[in-house]
Amino acid sequence: MGIVTILWEKWVEFRRDFYKITLAAMVAPLMYLIVFGLGIQTMSHGEPYLNFLIPGVVSLTTMNGSFNAIAQNLNVQRLYEKAFDQVMISPTPLWQFIAGQILGGSLRGLYAGGIILLLVAPIETGLIFNGVSFFVLFLNGAVFSAIGVVVSFLAKNHADVPRFSNYIIMPMAYLCNTFFSADKIPGGLGKAVAALPLSQTSRMIRSIAAGGSADIRGIGILFTYLAAFTAAASWFVYKKKNL
Repeated sequence: MGIVTILWEKWVEFRRDFYKITLAAMVAPLMYLIVFGLGIQTMSHGEPYLNFLIPGVVSLTTMNGSFNAIAQNLNVQRLYEKAFDQVMISPTPLWQFIAGQILGGSLRGLYAGGIILLLVAPIETGLIFNGVSFFVLFLNGAVFSAIGVVVSFLAKNHADVPRFSNYIIMPMAYLCNTFFSADKIPGGLGKAVAALPLSQTSRMIRSIAAGGSADIRGIGILFTYLAAFTAAASWFVYKKKNL
């Protein structure tokens, strides 16, 4: 029941700010598609660049949607609303609180990605998005929701979350197989970028969209990231770190 309670809280928040959330999910990805997709009419791997771009933009949209849905709100609740006092004394198991946050953030990211798919649906690209695609996107959202929980606890003030987003999330949005292939980044840096969760997600979504399949290794990497950041989030909550 604890997970259901957290998800209900996320639903009420979503319903209250529906138009703000929807518009926020649309503006930046639309700019990416217009500027890079329509403004740069090039070919990538023998196909129109737009076919390369759309899977990357959908992937980064789930990342941004999931991370922002958790990190900002949870940080405000912890530092300013002192809502964790109620969490600690409530009968809800803490693991359910963590799971609810991660699931809620992942669903928010999936919603944001779904909006982009609806917007590009009239464009005849021939790209395929199926149940496996949505599973990979959901898993990507779960990873960044877990990262959002960790960041919300690490942040010492409200300005720390946007700083983390500027230093970590934004560079990933541009480098991780979204607007160009991570294979073009030379040396060890390229290998490090290719191993990041967004790079793995973009690569798998692009493969599925082209008629291929998801890489089991890539899914395993995402699960590894999810397990690691969920463990870190659990440590902060159970140890009452920075509460």
